[in-house]
Parts: sequence; structure tokens; C-alpha cells
Amino acid sequence: MDSLPDLPPLLWLAAGLGGLFGAVAQRTCFCTMGAVSDIVNMGDWNRMGMWLLAMGTAVLGTAGLQLAGLIDVANSIYTAPRLLWASHLVGGLLFGIGMVLASGCGAKTLVRLGGGNLKSLVVFLVMGLTALATLKGLPALLRVGLLDVLAVDLSAPGQDLPRLLQPLLGLPPATASALVAGSVGGLLLAAPLLRADFRQAEYILGGLAIGAAVVGGWFLSGHLAFVTEHPDTLQPAFLGTNSGRMESLTFVAPPAYALELFATWSDASRKLTLGIATVLGVVAGSALVALSRRSFRWEGFRDAEDTASHLIGAVLMGFGGVTALGCTVGQGLSGISTLALGSLITTLSIIAGAWLALRLQYRRMLNE
Repeated sequence: MDSLPDLPPLLWLAAGLGGLFGAVAQRTCFCTMGAVSDIVNMGDWNRMGMWLLAMGTAVLGTAGLQLAGLIDVANSIYTAPRLLWASHLVGGLLFGIGMVLASGCGAKTLVRLGGGNLKSLVVFLVMGLTALATLKGLPALLRVGLLDVLAVDLSAPGQDLPRLLQPLLGLPPATASALVAGSVGGLLLAAPLLRADFRQAEYILGGLAIGAAVVGGWFLSGHLAFVTEHPDTLQPAFLGTNSGRMESLTFVAPPAYALELFATWSDASRKLTLGIATVLGVVAGSALVALSRRSFRWEGFRDAEDTASHLIGAVLMGFGGVTALGCTVGQGLSGISTLALGSLITTLSIIAGAWLALRLQYRRMLNE
């Protein structure tokens, strides 16, 4: 029988991973919405290259942990054999539109909050409350009744590409995993690095550090906080996660659980989790960099239209992120690192939604 690991040190490690993410994102302007905006408005692919580099690092690092027997991606929420294609598609599109209206995704909201942006505080609160309602409230009925029912039950034991392709490749599972992950991760790394204008220390180190933080999240929740036999239930257990599954970085559901914990602190059943600690770490890491670089400044809404845009965007991100099982980081990095088909659908849908919203904003500016 496993002895339970001491959870507080693991919470500090989670906060440290969040701090690394927040500090790097603040220093390098890592932002998925900004990356899509740079391409649409200026034809600049450098920030998108940083995101792809983080993806490649996360894919290769996660596969390394898997092959070493330290984690099993089958224990994550992303790799279930039931593919919620409608939830991934609709949720991703709504999230992509929402992050443009709210000036950034869930991760960017936390980074901007650490830099003193009061608009991001409002977005954080509204997104978190909407996400909580979509997890447990009235919107959850809409999500489950209209979208989650539109799913495909795959014949494979999971929806991650290695297990889907393993019968076709005719290779042992470990070999198939190494081949698929190595190919996908290698292509993601090569795509930005082949561009001469991308090969700058800030972009490369930023992408590598963000990807490494995702890998660290898997190692923390999937290995250090995992017990094969919980003393109370005699079942395998992942300690300190809200889902009860292995988790890495994601920034929609954890803000919701953070607000729930704040509102019900005296309820002994509510606990500080790895995800909540990560959220707090992102804000702290971003604030430290902003203060050290003297870029910290208070910023509020410009006018009523700016306020309405951010509120609508926050609602769309809260609902869309929960429906799609993640955000630009939760699905676009953590989910993609498991090579799950649903994560690919969500990520492409987020990009499509952001592109659509940015084009509409640009057309409106031209008309005005």
C-alpha cells in the first residue's frame, strides 16, 4: 500500500511551474491570441513560432515521460476513447472568438493581471464564474444535453494518435508511441527553427520554457502526486487535482475552482489543488517580472464599449473553454502533448474562431 505524498510541497512545486510560465510569458509576450493577430494583421509568424516550439517541446517531453514509465497519458481527460467532436468544435470556436474580445486567453488574462491590468481582473472573475456554471450549473445542462451527446465512440482504446495508429503501423505500442511522438514533435520544433528571423534567444528560450512547464505539470500530477493504492479507497489516485485525473497546465477550470474555494473556504471538503496553485503562481511570476522591468502599471477600461467587449469575451471563454475541455494552453499545449485527436480539433477551432473575430474587427475599423 502506498503512503500518501506530502501535498503542500507539491502545491509549492505547482506554484513554481505557474510562476515559470507567468514570468516567461510576461518577458516574451507569449500569447496565442497575439500570435494569431500578428499573422492576420502583420504577417509576422514569430509568436506563432514560439507557440509551435512550446508544442513540440511538450510533445517530446511528454512522450519521454510516457516511455520511461513515469506517467500514462491514458490517465488524462484528453485521451478517452469517446471523441466529443461537437464540444471540441463549438467550444473551441467560442473560446477563440472570446479571447479576441477579451484581449487574450485565460493564460494571458492571468499574465496581464500580474502586470496590473484591472480589465483582466474583471475578465478573470467573469470567466471563472461562467466556467464554474458550465461545470456545475444551468449552462452545464446545455453543454451536456446539446453538445456532449454528439460524440463518436472510437474502436481504439483511446483517441491519442499512437494508439489510433498502432494497429496500422503494426508496431509494439512503445515503438509506435516513440515514432509518432518523435515525428510530430520533431516537425513542430523544426517548423519555427527553420525560419531565420525566428532564431532569436528570446523566442527560442520562451518556447522551450513554456513547453517544459507543461511537461513538468504532467510529471508533478501524474507521478509525484500519484499513488497506486490510496489507503482509504485502495484504488489508484491522483492527489491534489480537481478532476481526479492526471492534469497539466490549463487556465479555464482552475480559475473557476479558485473562485469556488475562495467563496467556500470554511467548507472542509474544499481543498487547495495543484491547478489553483498554478493559477496563483502565474500571476505572481508575471508580477515579479513586470515589477523588475518597471512595466507594471494600472490599466482600466477605456469606455462602455470596451467593457462590454471584455465581458462578452470572458463569458465565451468560460463556456467555450469548459465545453472544449481546455483553452489555448489546456488543449493547445497540454492536450496536444498527449497527441489526442480532440485536442487537435479544439486547437484548430480556437485558431479559426480567433481569425474570424480578428477579421471582423479589422473590417469594422475600415468601415469606421
